[in-house]
Amino acid sequence: MGELGFWQDLATLMARGDRGVDFVTIDGGEGGTGAAPLMFTDSVSLPFRMSFSWVYGTFAELGLTDELTFIGSGKLGLPENAAVAFALGADMINVARQAMLSIGYIQSQKCHTDKCPTRVATQDPWLSRGLDPTSKATRAAVYLRTLRKELMKVSAAVGVAHPALITATDIEIMNGDYDARTLAGVYGYKDGWGELGPHLAEEITALPATKPTSVRKPSV
Repeated sequence: MGELGFWQDLATLMARGDRGVDFVTIDGGEGGTGAAPLMFTDSVSLPFRMSFSWVYGTFAELGLTDELTFIGSGKLGLPENAAVAFALGADMINVARQAMLSIGYIQSQKCHTDKCPTRVATQDPWLSRGLDPTSKATRAAVYLRTLRKELMKVSAAVGVAHPALITATDIEIMNGDYDARTLAGVYGYKDGWGELGPHLAEEITALPATKPTSVRKPSV
């Protein structure tokens, strides 16, 4: 996230119409392959939920959240983390580590040496020859379809048609077994924050009902 003042300046400029961006990607400290310096991993990067909510709130205060696309990153390839990201206002999520794990990556912390023992995180021609793209593509596809399926199940349980329609009041954070607060309450979200505008919500709702003109069966 860096310095919050940068985002406040950017939001102010966008509100005035002086300049703007099409999208913002916030990467939490949970991300990475393990090759980063340990100091950065443990003590520098902010958790995704905290950093994203701060940046999102900066734009929400000025009513700009429908003017750009918010992308979340940082261990969001797990269904529960992805659902929280959407509830906080993310429109899309990046998935890297979990997709790599699905094709055999073992986090050996050798990414920066170009000597990945599983041949996943390397550009070495000799090592990469040992990777079967056909087999790995199938494994990755199964993972991504499963992630999407789980998110749609959670959406249905909440009563919405798409994960992007889950709001910060739909999810509660447990404090042991005696207390719970909504995601909105924990991260200081005001009414309407994390929600899409009516027009965008209508477009998103129509997506799951749209039937493709042709269907190609997956080869699993």
